[in-house]
Amino acid sequence: MAHLPSRRRLALAVPVVLSLTASLGFLPAAASAAPVATSAAQAADAGTLAYVVNTKVDHRTVESVKKAIAAAGGTVTAAYEKIGVLVVHSANPDFGPTIRAVRGVQSAGATRTAPLSLAGTTDEGAAQLLSKAEAARTASASAAAGESEPLEADQWDLRAIGADKAAQINPGSEKVTVAVIDTGVDDTHPDLAPNFSASQSANCVGGVADTSEGAWRPYTEQDYHGTHVAGEIAAARNGIGVAGVAPGVKVSSIKVSDPKDGLFYPENVVCAFVFAADHGVEITNNSYYVDPWLYNCMDDPDQKAIVDAVNRAQLYAQKKGTLNVASAGNSNHDLDADEIVDTSSPDDSTPVTRTVDPHECLDIPTQLPGVVTVSATGVNGAKSYYSSYGLGVADVAAPGGDRYQIPDTPSANGRILSTMPNNGYGFLQGTSMASPHVAGVAALLKSKHPYASPAMLQALLKAQADNPGCPTEPYDGNGDGVVDATCAGGKRINGFYGFGVVNALRAVK
Repeated sequence: MAHLPSRRRLALAVPVVLSLTASLGFLPAAASAAPVATSAAQAADAGTLAYVVNTKVDHRTVESVKKAIAAAGGTVTAAYEKIGVLVVHSANPDFGPTIRAVRGVQSAGATRTAPLSLAGTTDEGAAQLLSKAEAARTASASAAAGESEPLEADQWDLRAIGADKAAQINPGSEKVTVAVIDTGVDDTHPDLAPNFSASQSANCVGGVADTSEGAWRPYTEQDYHGTHVAGEIAAARNGIGVAGVAPGVKVSSIKVSDPKDGLFYPENVVCAFVFAADHGVEITNNSYYVDPWLYNCMDDPDQKAIVDAVNRAQLYAQKKGTLNVASAGNSNHDLDADEIVDTSSPDDSTPVTRTVDPHECLDIPTQLPGVVTVSATGVNGAKSYYSSYGLGVADVAAPGGDRYQIPDTPSANGRILSTMPNNGYGFLQGTSMASPHVAGVAALLKSKHPYASPAMLQALLKAQADNPGCPTEPYDGNGDGVVDATCAGGKRINGFYGFGVVNALRAVK
């Protein structure tokens, strides 16, 4: 099977957009970086690079390292001293090796392979739109079924995990907030505005949190990913549009996508985890991988430093009481395999083909310790054809959509329907869509068990999941007669579903 690329925000397929006013327009698809360089050294020759420098956490060491950074031609742009992470810009091509030799530096490396001054975007096509007639048909079917939201008849995913029934028992507590670390959230959307927490929102691009009004919103309509994710988690049951898995909880936005190339660089994500932790966020949703490397190999000093920095930040969040939920990826990769061929990295310059060991080269944040790793399923309950998986890696599964698994709904669309910027709605599929379903169920569990630690919440998620077990027939995700993946494990734990598909109804009961 020719796998779809595992790029940008772990969402697949073309969105279908419906405006609340039924007006029609086109949304450009997600952007990607134009090729400009192949290595950190080449990039540094061309301009300034960003670095993470990870140190011991005592103040004296940090101050000493700061002086060494300046001496090596670097400028500290953000300092997270409590976790020993410094974000640095430098045009010195030898900055990395120089600073790694400094006493007190535990790891250091470039967070991109292209200089900060060079970036470009390419559009990947226009969106498919939902007609007025199709919208009316969905609303009619929803009304006939007694569903509270006009578009709920197309939300097969809610019914698949019992979220529609769970909302009647406990829609979640407004004291629980799920932060969407993503491309920004359109908090003016009528399905999101009732549950949005501005005080827990920010723009973390560049590694420094900007909390000014609206800084957390998408740059343009094409940056719809975070808004879609937010609706899956907490779209209000208010008689408008769709419903979220936990329609009573709060949702916030921590924007981390670069405005030029749309990528999620490490320093932005470090800022996001620390900001979420320091602002009382109970759960973060991470439907992305940290750019520019799909897999960060521990024998590469730059990639090791990226893993170290992001891990320090997410562990800090866990210690402060935040559960981090992340998508497994869209490459249909077995993350427990002996080796994986990665053809997409680095994605900020010219990708090279490399063979990696996923036990030593990590997809982050999803493979970091304590993070809940989520694989995706379709309406039939089977693993989605694109979803990465792996015994001992995937923790739980959730609906992410699958265009080959067709539901009996008005739109007969196997993807996930949710909110879009400018009062819109659209269908997307990907492990990006599976992760927010788990974040929503985790929010319901936190609502019921307010004193549960992140570890306890993860245990509860696994305990209430339904595991279908490995398929009895060879797995052929797209029906072309070719076996696409092999499920290892048994009924209790396996590579496709981890401990099983999450169940919102069990969570509230």
